[in-house]
Amino acid sequence: MAPRIQELHFPDLDIPITIDHITPVLPSSPIPASHGDTLYLSNLDDMIGSRVLTPTVYFFQSNSLCQNPKSVTTVLREALARVLVPYYPFSGRIREAKNGKLEVFFGPEQGALLTEAHTEVSLANLGDLAVPNPAWKTLIYRFPDEQYFQVVNMPLLIAQVTQFSCGGFSLGLRVCHCLCDGPGAMQFINAWAATAKAGSLVVNPKPCWDREIFQPRNPPKVEHPHTEFRIMDDGSTFTKSLWEVKPIQKCFRISREFQAHLKSLAQSVGNLPCTTFDSMAAHVWRSFVEALDVKPLDYELRLTFSVNARPKLKEQPLKDGYYGNAFCVACATSTVSSLRNGCLSDTAERVSEARLSMTEDYLRSTIDFVEVYRPKSLDSRGKLSITQWTRFSLYEHADFGWGRPIYAGPIDLTPTPHFCILLPEGGADSEEAMLLCLCLPESASIRFGELLSLKESTNDSAKDRPD
Repeated sequence: MAPRIQELHFPDLDIPITIDHITPVLPSSPIPASHGDTLYLSNLDDMIGSRVLTPTVYFFQSNSLCQNPKSVTTVLREALARVLVPYYPFSGRIREAKNGKLEVFFGPEQGALLTEAHTEVSLANLGDLAVPNPAWKTLIYRFPDEQYFQVVNMPLLIAQVTQFSCGGFSLGLRVCHCLCDGPGAMQFINAWAATAKAGSLVVNPKPCWDREIFQPRNPPKVEHPHTEFRIMDDGSTFTKSLWEVKPIQKCFRISREFQAHLKSLAQSVGNLPCTTFDSMAAHVWRSFVEALDVKPLDYELRLTFSVNARPKLKEQPLKDGYYGNAFCVACATSTVSSLRNGCLSDTAERVSEARLSMTEDYLRSTIDFVEVYRPKSLDSRGKLSITQWTRFSLYEHADFGWGRPIYAGPIDLTPTPHFCILLPEGGADSEEAMLLCLCLPESASIRFGELLSLKESTNDSAKDRPD
């Protein structure tokens, strides 16, 4: 039986690749946009946290059962061209309009980008493909002079197909977050995969743009404090610990049994319900802060995470097929002292309260806040951000005709060490385990592993510890 908490290791690799071709991919038939046309992006689409090309990689083994005589790259290119007809905004570009707001525009020589590459390395040389490895970054294409977080005048979908010597391949993707959030990206990738598998266009549901539904109110009404956007004083050791040393990436497998155990520990004595995410986020936050030995104790820290707003929109529900950004950024706050000396249930209740405060009214206030202040940068001081991908159908929606991927997910978190990600485990025998991927200074990594495993417990009673 696997341990309830297990650190997963990845090898230090060099994956030399050769780029064979770089080609634009245009829609295979006319689209409802001409040169000079523009599309509106909502303030949720173009706020600073969405201005990124989100990188992911998918690994596929050689599959002799696939009867398609065409090459992998040809199948993917032809399917992408078909899908870019209903999802035509992905063939455009983003530019900055007045007051720094972004919009999609259409012009000549655009389209998505597809890169073909090969390597003499085999998939077997990569180690455990269940564990995100920063060394895989060569499998995702970046322009030589590209700036981090650059989205203006960039292809909005960049794909790299890398053939391995064993016959397997990887599909490295960068998808512009301005066009879609997590559920929206899954919808698009599912359409692309289903089209590749069928050999003809398969789109279900039909994509819907409708970004105007999230236009700001006139006049804007900022009715909440929006602590998630607040600029903090750099008054603690938190930021220095993460940004002034080279952090190392860590990955832990968290069993279903441990998740249930943690949830039972964190059940609030109040009236707020505690979910698995609430308890996990609270436990990671506390362990992270204590492992870093953050000081001073009275400094206020933040935990942020995205909440899908689709189920909350009652006055103006979104149409089925809407793939734009529709989320709120929840923010829990706590002093260092409360995190380190309080109980898990106290922190979980803070997380639960932040999650439940994400209402339709809060979403509208967020849109208006961005309209009024249009933040130019994300303040990461004193902030840990947790991204939950466990509810995304990363594996189920990525069968392009060669079966489910061996791995689907992110690669390298070290450029943004204040982010951590909860991932679904990909294997057929995953037993509903999740993976926690995050970055820490090497000096704090052992301590974090002990705290995460509840090997030490100074604030929760002995009965709370796992057997």
